[in-house]
Amino acid sequence: MAKKQFFAIVDTETTITDKVADFGIVICDRHGNIAAQAGILVKNIYGVDNLFYDLNASGIWSKASIDRRMANYNSMLESGARMLASVNAINIWIAKAITKYNPTLTAYNLAFDESKCRNTGIILNEFKDRFCLWGAAVGNICNTKQYRQFVLDNHLFNARTEKGNMTFSTTAEAVTGFLRGEMTDEPHTSVEDIIGYELPTLVHILKKKNWREKSIAYNWRNHQVKDHFKA
Repeated sequence: MAKKQFFAIVDTETTITDKVADFGIVICDRHGNIAAQAGILVKNIYGVDNLFYDLNASGIWSKASIDRRMANYNSMLESGARMLASVNAINIWIAKAITKYNPTLTAYNLAFDESKCRNTGIILNEFKDRFCLWGAAVGNICNTKQYRQFVLDNHLFNARTEKGNMTFSTTAEAVTGFLRGEMTDEPHTSVEDIIGYELPTLVHILKKKNWREKSIAYNWRNHQVKDHFKA
């Protein structure tokens, strides 16, 4: 009997100093059954460094949103949806999970999450196997005619750049919206994003034959509107 395969989905919400404030990890099997999970606000970073913001953004990534986002996290601490823990405690949790489950590491834009964890001291290099869920989604979902029709129906186009380039969306929100048949807004909190958006995408992709061979790293040049949506 084959040994059960597990996956570790990681998601991070970061600070303006490129460190992790909110670390989430979910261990699941290939059917999406959750074996373990942790949502942790990182001690000495959360509440010390400002949450990430963009001076040119409105909505959730605006500087004005920081107080509201902090209040939400403080409520999560009060309710037990988050715990405050040190980087060392996070690394101990990860090490125990690797020993018990030997999971394959993934994240939606794994390179981003790995770099922010590295900046913070969170150790992800002990996982024996890994892949980027974004690349898997691009190669197995986003390049299909059905997905592009969903993009068109829901106007999922990114802003035009000064050079005239314009891409269509391949975000976790867009991909999960396609799988569900309707768009919803990610809360942009680590564990909730994993369970609500990245986990369903992972389960869908794992059902596909040769999904790993079909994975393609995202390249904005390959997702130009002018190349995929023609009159």
